[in-house]
Amino acid sequence: MSLRHYLRRPPAVTAAEAVRLIEEGALVVDVRREFEWKRAHIPGAVHVPLEELPERCLEFPEDRLLITFCTGGLRSAGAANLLVEYGFDAVNMSRGLVDWRAVGGPLTTG
Repeated sequence: MSLRHYLRRPPAVTAAEAVRLIEEGALVVDVRREFEWKRAHIPGAVHVPLEELPERCLEFPEDRLLITFCTGGLRSAGAANLLVEYGFDAVNMSRGLVDWRAVGGPLTTG
């Protein structure tokens, strides 16, 4: 991924907004590394590590909002910009796992 994906501010939502959007059908794309995913992740999220995103984004549905997610929001910001560039409706969950936990968002392990 190019540095330019991190220099632009992507469309973003808070964790509280993300909870509502997921209930309405949005798909969470978790771009963290494998060990982070195994520790805890959002139920129903798809795991595509950031380095695999350019090759695997064609697996995503074109008719759903994609919410990119990581631990603090930086990697997922670059991911959201890349997905928007590829034509997807995508937003970044600002502050990622930090805020997700703060709003009581569900997590699963394994």
